[in-house]
Amino acid sequence: MLNEERIILMTHMASYEENEGKKYVAIGKYFRNDYIGFQLLKSIISATIAFMIVFGMFIFYDFEVFMQDIYKMDLLVFAKNVLTAYAVTVGGYVLITYIVSLNRYNKAKKSLKCYYNNLKKLSGIYEK
Repeated sequence: MLNEERIILMTHMASYEENEGKKYVAIGKYFRNDYIGFQLLKSIISATIAFMIVFGMFIFYDFEVFMQDIYKMDLLVFAKNVLTAYAVTVGGYVLITYIVSLNRYNKAKKSLKCYYNNLKKLSGIYEK
C-alpha cells in the first residue's frame, strides 16, 4: 500500500537534491575553516590578477607621459603608493569574500541539517 506522507517527503527530497542540494552538498563536504580558507585563497589570487590588469592598463594608457615622468618622480614613494593600493584592494576583496562565504556556508549547513532530518524521518517511516 502506498504511503502518501512517504511519497511527498521523497518527492520533496528529490527536488532538493536536483536543485539547491547539489551546491549545498559540495559546500557541506568541507569543514568551515577549510571552505572559507579555500574561498579566501581563490579571492586573493583573483584580486591580484585583477589588480595587475588594472594597474597595467593604467600604466599603458599614457605610457609616454609615464616614461617621461619616471625620472622626475620618487620611485620609492610610487612603489609605496602602488603597494598600498594593492593591499587595500586585496584587503577589501578578502573581507567581502569572508562575509559572503561565511553566509553561504552557514546557509548550506542549515539546509543540509533540514535535509538530513528529512532522511531520518523517511527512515522512520520505512521502519513502521
